[in-house]
Amino acid sequence: MRLIRVLLLAALTMTGLAAHAAGDEQSVQRLTELLGKAQTLSGRFSQLTLDGSGTQLQEASGEMALKRPGLLRWHTDAPMEQLLVSNGEKVWLYDPDLQQVTIQPLDQRMSHTPALLLSGDVSKIRENFTITHKEGGSVVDFILKPKAKDTLFDTLRLSFRNGVINDMQLIDSIGQRTNILFLGVKLNQPLDNSQFTFKVPEGADIIQE
Repeated sequence: MRLIRVLLLAALTMTGLAAHAAGDEQSVQRLTELLGKAQTLSGRFSQLTLDGSGTQLQEASGEMALKRPGLLRWHTDAPMEQLLVSNGEKVWLYDPDLQQVTIQPLDQRMSHTPALLLSGDVSKIRENFTITHKEGGSVVDFILKPKAKDTLFDTLRLSFRNGVINDMQLIDSIGQRTNILFLGVKLNQPLDNSQFTFKVPEGADIIQE
């Protein structure tokens, strides 16, 4: 479950970047601008999790789609298939191997999570994170540190290339890193709202949180 729960419950410095790290207010404005451009976003992702020593723990890939504000579909391919869906009010996490669905309200803590940050209310960013950024050429890197103490990550790096999200990295308190690379990203293409709702499969166990 950790593969998606990192994104669900937690919730990205590249070589050649300028040495200058901008102040927090300027960083908030720049990140708000870039996130605000993406009213919809879709594509594939590749995800790699490493422990503190750099040893690979998990590798996965899948498809994602988001629509602002709060709509998200994050599907991890087999053999570790899982599906995360948010309709802006509820979040469903479906594990087909276990035939189990976890349902949670999209409360304030959930909206701090990395995947939902990309689809959420950009005006809330400064309330939840301290932010700095570095910019060089076509690449902009943002470092976000949660102000709350009960998150599952210590640092979140969001990297944009040519104004489009390129990758993110989460680092937790024991140094474990989750790297997510976005591939074939399509910006502001029409997305059907039906993919952001979830019908519980017949016979699946339901866990309400």
